[in-house]
Amino acid sequence: MNFAMTAAAAALSLVASGPAGLQMTTAGYLADQDGMSLYIFDKDGPGTSNCYGGCAKSWPPLMASGNASAEGDFTLVTRRDGTLQWALDDQPLYYWVGDNKPGDTKSDGVGGTWHLAR
Repeated sequence: MNFAMTAAAAALSLVASGPAGLQMTTAGYLADQDGMSLYIFDKDGPGTSNCYGGCAKSWPPLMASGNASAEGDFTLVTRRDGTLQWALDDQPLYYWVGDNKPGDTKSDGVGGTWHLAR
């Protein structure tokens, strides 16, 4: 393994585990148990998702099971259809369909409104 690959692997090391396998990477952003990056949307309000329809197809919400409960900084948002979505400090969490592998962060800064969850 070359130095660049070793550095990339180290950056994906996960620390500070949360519910549903959510973890803060050593690079300082939130990822799921598979290392896939999670994002927040500036147009959401505290505890409210404003990403539906085409938006949710591009940035799928990080869904929670119906029996999930808040844990520490991880909270739950009830979506319009009554399903639950994980949030960090009341900021709903999303994936980006363009991230293809663990460590991808392609949606950070998109439209000036999408950011890595930190």
